[in-house]
Order: sequence, then C-alpha cells, then structure tokens
Amino acid sequence: MVDLDWKSNVIASGMRSMAPNLAAKTSSSDAIFPLPHHIHDADELPQPSPSDIASYDNYLRLPDLSNLWASKEWQPWKNETLLRPSLQGLEITFRLISIVLSDLRPYGNKPEWRRRIESLADREVELIGAFCQEQGEQSSPLAAPTFDRVSEGVLQRDGSSPEVWKVRGSSTPVLVNRVSEQSLLPRLRTWKRAEDTAAKIALSIECHMQSSPFTLGLGEPNLACKRTLCYDLVCRPSDLYALKKNPFDRRVDNPENQTLYTVHQILEAWIFVGLELIRRINEQIDEEEWGKAAKDCWLLERVWKLLEEIQGLHLLMDPDDFLRLKSQLSIGSSPETGGFCLRSHSLYAATQACKELKNRVPVILGVEADPRGGPRIQEAAMRLFHRHGGGRGPERIHLLQAFQAVETAVKRFYFGYHQVVAVVMGSLEAKGNHSLTAACPGALSQTFLEPSYFPSLDAAKTFLGDFWRYESDQGGRP
Repeated sequence: MVDLDWKSNVIASGMRSMAPNLAAKTSSSDAIFPLPHHIHDADELPQPSPSDIASYDNYLRLPDLSNLWASKEWQPWKNETLLRPSLQGLEITFRLISIVLSDLRPYGNKPEWRRRIESLADREVELIGAFCQEQGEQSSPLAAPTFDRVSEGVLQRDGSSPEVWKVRGSSTPVLVNRVSEQSLLPRLRTWKRAEDTAAKIALSIECHMQSSPFTLGLGEPNLACKRTLCYDLVCRPSDLYALKKNPFDRRVDNPENQTLYTVHQILEAWIFVGLELIRRINEQIDEEEWGKAAKDCWLLERVWKLLEEIQGLHLLMDPDDFLRLKSQLSIGSSPETGGFCLRSHSLYAATQACKELKNRVPVILGVEADPRGGPRIQEAAMRLFHRHGGGRGPERIHLLQAFQAVETAVKRFYFGYHQVVAVVMGSLEAKGNHSLTAACPGALSQTFLEPSYFPSLDAAKTFLGDFWRYESDQGGRP
C-alpha cells in the first residue's frame, strides 16, 4: 500500500523515498520467464573457440570484406565508413537476387524469395536514405548531372553509363543522368526474370532518396535532377564481386551453399554499420550532442531490425539441402558457444557495445554512480522524466528512450534467431545441446532472457508509474 505522505516526500526529496522498494519491485520470483540455473555473466556473451571464429571468418572471407568496409579514401567525408558498408550490403543483396532467380531447382519457393528480397532491399535503401539525409553533401564524392544535346553526338562515359532524359519544354536539351557501370542492379533490369524486382528497387531508391541532397545513380529516375553519388568509386562493386565465391565452393556440392554464404555476407555488412553507429553515438555523447546521438540510436535500432529480417531468410532454404549443408560445413551449436551466429566476432562486439551503453547513462543524466549502490541514477532519471527534460530540452529523454529501444531490438533479434534455428535445424539444436531442457536453456536463450540492460531507467519508470497511480487514486477521493 502506498504511504499517504508519499507525494510530499517525493517532491521534497527528489523521489528518494521510492528507492528502498526497488529490490521488492524487481524480485526474481516475480519474473515472467524463469532464469537459467547455469547462466554466464550477464555482461558477457558466451564466446566460441578461436578456431570456430576463424572458420566462420574464412568461410565468409570476412578479413577481405572488412578491409573494404573500413577503408577511408575521402578524409573529409565523415559518412564514408557508414555509407560504404551499407551500399555494399545492398550490392550483395543484388547478387542474392541473381542467385535465387538463377536457381534451377523445381522445389524452391521463388515467389516468397522474391517478395522477401524486395522487402529487404527496400529496408536497406530506407536506411541508406536516412544516412544520406542526415549528413547531407558534406564532402561526399558526387557527380553533377550534366546537360547535353542529342545532335552533338556520343556522350562521354567517364566511369558510368548515362541515361538520357528530355527536359520538359524543349526539344533538344536533355539531362544526362549517370548510372553505375559496375553495379548489378542496372543489369538485372535487362534480365527478364529479374526486371520487375529491379524496377521496384529502382523506384524504392527514388522514393527513399527524396529527402537526400543527392541520389545513388543505380538507374532510378532522378526526377528531381539531383547530383549523383559516385557509386562505383564508393561501393567498389568490382572489388566486392571478386569475393563472391567462398573457399568451399569446389569442395561442397550443395545448391544452398552460395545462398547461405551470400545471406551471411549481407548480415556482416550491416553488423559493421551497427558498430560504426555505436562508435558515433559514443562520440556524440562525449560532446553532449544529445539530439544527434538520439537520432543515431534510433537508426541503430532499425539496423537490428534489419538484421532480424536478414536472419529470417534462412526459413526459405530447402530443409533437406540445408541440413546436408549443415553436415558438410560442420555447423552446429554447443552449450558453451550457443548458436552458429555467435561465431561472428562482429556480432558479439556489437551486442556487447549495445550492453555497454548503460555506462553512458550517468553521463547523460549528469550524475555519478553511487559506489555504495544507492539509487542516485534512478532518482536523476525520475526527475528528468517527470520534468520532461527540464530547461535543457527533451533530447536526453529521447536518447534514453532510444537506448531501451535498442535493447528491445537486440533481444528481439536473438529471440527471433533462436526461433529460426529451431525451425531450420530443430528445437534441440536451438538449445545448443541435446541434454539441455526448458528449465536450463542454452547460451543463445540467455541473450534474450537476461535482465534489463538499464535497471536504473527501468526502476525509474516503475516508480514514476506508481507515483501517477497514487495521484490518480488521491484525485478520485472525496
């Protein structure tokens, strides 16, 4: 029962009177999901052996891909290390379209594959458009659209293929819109099997790049006559396609091998994007740019949702072919290492970095953590929420909300992956070991069953809710 003097105590003491009830509110006996008996440190994901990580990296040729993603060629362009892996993830998606539509197996589910890939490409383009909109033209390598006359002869092809558009109201001047020569998307538009899918993606680019000061140059209409990104120089599709074959191509005769390889390359590209966003978020917090950090944090949440959608592509793989490939590649889980996805060192790093955002909460709130474990951070969060940010604006609230949204997205990703593994490989494989039971789930389950990453924010909202419930009860009394 709430103390009748609680309201006055809350206002006078900055809501400190609610702190002693924190332990009771968060008792493990009230948890919806039982926690496993043998659980790893909540701050540490279980890691596979170095040999498993090396095998995973070698299979996907990640060292070579990472060099492409991390390369810095335009020093003033701050968005380069964010946009390049995003564009390369999109370009690998174009390759996946080619692989799926070239598959001659009569039992493949091509209509659903097509729908899923179109949805995935649309999500990727949406994120790329958000990245471009945020940074604008700041030192971006752009090629301006040029005007020419049809009667003047052949147009110059300087690293790109031109598309010609007639300017309204004139018979001779035309707009030359540059189109990438190395990207696979313009070529897919000339292939009858893929022309509809490629056209949808081109229109998606036109739509999602409307708020950006430039466009990508992949065959989209560019009706606004905007400048075009030097796509071939930034994305480097030729270097990317040099890595399209994995080391097991000659030794593993399985039609799902190239599909699995390509899907995981897309996954790793966007994990790299997530890591870059986390790095920027930490820099912005250090500079107290709360609004920018909040925007990037919401983008990070969308990246995790995209990763979840990429993992869902495993559901479309043929069960017999995939399980045979699993045996050929020795893909499996163990209670120590968890699922196959945890062999990705970058995924481990991204997950840990998202958990470590909790260490930035005191900085955002402007308080220091109490070394004795007192509710200092919780009280500061309650005051911030209750006063809607106070005189410093609501940006810090937006950032803290985004932190918890990222936590939700991370746990949703691992829960979704757990379900995907259960469907694709069987429920015993999802538990990591045949001896594990529901009362003692595997390492993969621990990632979404563990407590909140931000216990102080969780407690602050709990007691703030109690405060308003008490206010409501008091207001209804005579």
